[in-house]
Amino acid sequence: MLSNRWQGEILQAVRESGSCSIAELARRFEVSTETIRRSVKPLIETGAVLRFHGGVMLPDGLEEPPFQRRMQRNREAKQAVAALVAARIADGDPLILDNGTTSAYVAQALAHHSRLVVVTNSAEIACRLAPRNDNRVFLCGGEVNGDDVAAFGPSAIAFLRQFQVRCAVLSVGGISSRGELVDFHLFEAEFSHAAMAQAAETWVIADHSKFGREAPVKVCSLADVDLVATDRPPPPDVARRCDAAGVRILVPQEQA
Repeated sequence: MLSNRWQGEILQAVRESGSCSIAELARRFEVSTETIRRSVKPLIETGAVLRFHGGVMLPDGLEEPPFQRRMQRNREAKQAVAALVAARIADGDPLILDNGTTSAYVAQALAHHSRLVVVTNSAEIACRLAPRNDNRVFLCGGEVNGDDVAAFGPSAIAFLRQFQVRCAVLSVGGISSRGELVDFHLFEAEFSHAAMAQAAETWVIADHSKFGREAPVKVCSLADVDLVATDRPPPPDVARRCDAAGVRILVPQEQA
């Protein structure tokens, strides 16, 4: 039977996605489905998870908000990307940070920077940076998304257009095989367009899972971007497209 430590990791896996099948958990932890069934039994008995046919899920009211689940997905990769970006930002720099989970990790990585001028539509990021080291944080107004407490819409974009910054640090839903930056929502793409127009440079932050990932809304092409920060070298086809477009690829030193 799996140890209590493994039971904790099973519970974390369920928290990340809201539910998991027994087969999925068995593949993830490289054990038999019977071992998983035995291991989740105490979690079911204590009410930590609920059983459904073929799997387990979080009880109603205990599921973390989607944004918090996404924060945990590929966490170490996102933190590596955030560290790369933070190292390129100097004290006093003006920048735009969007509402992505990797952007939240960038804000975390900027904890020891000072006198930053940060424009963001994310209340999460504003709260992380505003109280620190004489930073100035400007929070875009507009309709607030209940998932990630971020503002979108014409008011947010109009506010954003009052600023000129060194760099726009933007997350994306994916970087397609066609060499396009794509996202899942039109309002996020519209905010990215506006941010790019107000910045001297556009930096895209994307962990390795974003390469080859499709989404319905095109944000821009790679030619519109100055730098892609990621935790691993991109696939050869994406690397070729970046090279042809003059896009710098930034990866951790050990991955270079």
